[in-house]
Amino acid sequence: MNKSIKLIVTLSALIFILGLSAGCGQQSSAKVEKTLKVGVTAGPHAEIMDVVKKVAEKDGLKIQVVEFNDYIQPNVALSQGDIDVNSFQHQPYLDNIIKDRKYDLATLAKTVIFPMGIYSTKIKNITDLPHGATVAVPNDPTNGGRALLLLEKVNLIKLKPGAGLKAAVTDIIENPKNITIKELDAAQIPRSLADIDIAAINTNYAITAGLVPTKDAIAVEDINSPYANILVARTKDKDDPSVQKLIKAYHSEEVKTFIQEHFKGSVAVGW
Repeated sequence: MNKSIKLIVTLSALIFILGLSAGCGQQSSAKVEKTLKVGVTAGPHAEIMDVVKKVAEKDGLKIQVVEFNDYIQPNVALSQGDIDVNSFQHQPYLDNIIKDRKYDLATLAKTVIFPMGIYSTKIKNITDLPHGATVAVPNDPTNGGRALLLLEKVNLIKLKPGAGLKAAVTDIIENPKNITIKELDAAQIPRSLADIDIAAINTNYAITAGLVPTKDAIAVEDINSPYANILVARTKDKDDPSVQKLIKAYHSEEVKTFIQEHFKGSVAVGW
C-alpha cells in the first residue's frame, strides 16, 4: 500500500471515529422526557385523566394512564415504584393507609370532590327543617362522621371539639332543633327519603337514585371539604418537574370545563 492510500485510509478512520464520538456526545446530552405513569380507578378518575393526558402533551409531558379496579392496588403500586402518581383517593383514606402500611407517600394537589349532599322530598331549604325532624345518616364510621360534619356545617348540630373526621352521634353536644339522627346503611338511605325529613347521601348512591348533588341537594360539601380527592406521589418525587407539569395540566381550564360539562354536577372541581 503506497503512502497516499495509507494516508486516505488513516484520515477516513479518524473522521469515522470523531463522528462516532460526536454522535455519542449528542446522544448523552440530549434531554429525554420520561413518561409519567399515573394510576387511576376506572370511571370518573380515568375519564378525567384521559383529558389531563391530552393537555399535558401540549406541555411536553407524556402520561401513561394505568387503571385499577380496587382501592388497594393503586397505593401498593405507587409505593413499589410501578407507577409514579395515583389519582383516586381523598386525604382521610390516604392518611389511614400511611398509618397502617407506613408508605412514604405525599399529597401533591386536590383534584375533584364527589360531594356528599343533604336531600329532602319535604323541604326546599335547610333553614325550613322543623323541630324534632328525623335525619338519616350512613351507619358506617367514615361516612357517618362525614355526614355529621356536614350537618354541623349547616348549623343543625355542634360536635364536641376534636371529634374530627371520626365524629359519632355520641359526639353531638348541641342540637338546637332537637333532631333525631337515624343511622342507616348508606345504600338504603335514598330509598328512605319519603319516610324521613332530610338525609345525608353519598354521591354514588345519589346518582343511582337519579339525584344530582349540585342541583337536587339542599346543602352540599364545598371545595374545602377534607374529602376532596388528591394526586399522590412518593415523597421523594413530589417536586419532580414532571409531577409539577401533571398538576398544571390537571388544574387547567380545559380539564375544569370537562368536569363541569361532562359530569353535570355529580363531580365537583376541588381546587
